Amino acid sequence: MSPTRRAAVLGSPIAHSLSPVLHRAAYDALGLTGWEYGRHEVDEAALPGFVEKLGPEWAGLSLTMPLKRAVIPLLDEITPTAASIEAVNTVVFTAEGRRRGDNTDIPGLLAALRERGVQQVERASVLGAGATASSALAALSRICTGEVTAYVRSEARADEMRGWGERLGVTVRTAPWERAAEAFAAPLTIATTPAGTTDALAAAVPDRPGTLFDVLYEPWPTALAGAWAERGGAVVGGLDLLVHQAVLQVEQMTGRSPAPLAAMRAAGEAALAAR
Repeated sequence: MSPTRRAAVLGSPIAHSLSPVLHRAAYDALGLTGWEYGRHEVDEAALPGFVEKLGPEWAGLSLTMPLKRAVIPLLDEITPTAASIEAVNTVVFTAEGRRRGDNTDIPGLLAALRERGVQQVERASVLGAGATASSALAALSRICTGEVTAYVRSEARADEMRGWGERLGVTVRTAPWERAAEAFAAPLTIATTPAGTTDALAAAVPDRPGTLFDVLYEPWPTALAGAWAERGGAVVGGLDLLVHQAVLQVEQMTGRSPAPLAAMRAAGEAALAAR
């Protein structure tokens, strides 16, 4: 029997994505037996054709790289949250047939921090300057009362981060990557760089660190996260972010709230352990 409702994650590469595991766990816990969540390898060139072919059974899409900006021209509307960083990771097909884009990474970041007791900080550090770093700045615009220092590898990246800061209303100071160990003096450090990039910084974790949010979930723990935890610091990981942003996606796509956070996290942990 064909599903009554469909959703999927799109991106390239996409085989590693945990989104199907999380969303299917939510459907099971919510008793949504007619729902199906898939995974599709789609690049920027193929995206318009893929979206145009979707039928009325489609409820929504999750988007990962490189599609978060490429999808915007295909949408009827985007939320202020998505517009703030020009990135959409969630598309919902409304009952009226409209395509609405949102970004659940930003509220997902905030929810993951709140879960670990981080409600507000007086200053923060960001390691990196890619797409996730702009999401981090957007989240920090809501909880950081002071300056954010971004540690970057080039002046072009520094300009980008300062520009995002101006747009988002965050005071952003930039520093070269060679000084990245200085980031750990802040009460909150958000690491947004690819796997392996921060490994050399593990030895620089201070004796009494604050909170580290490392957005990676595989491999886990990273060398930095492991050293941070050994020194008694609070650690928020990439799976926390992935689960919290997926919770918001499930709620938007299915109309059911609250989504089953615990069941989704357990499914994600089990899938990672099996890899």
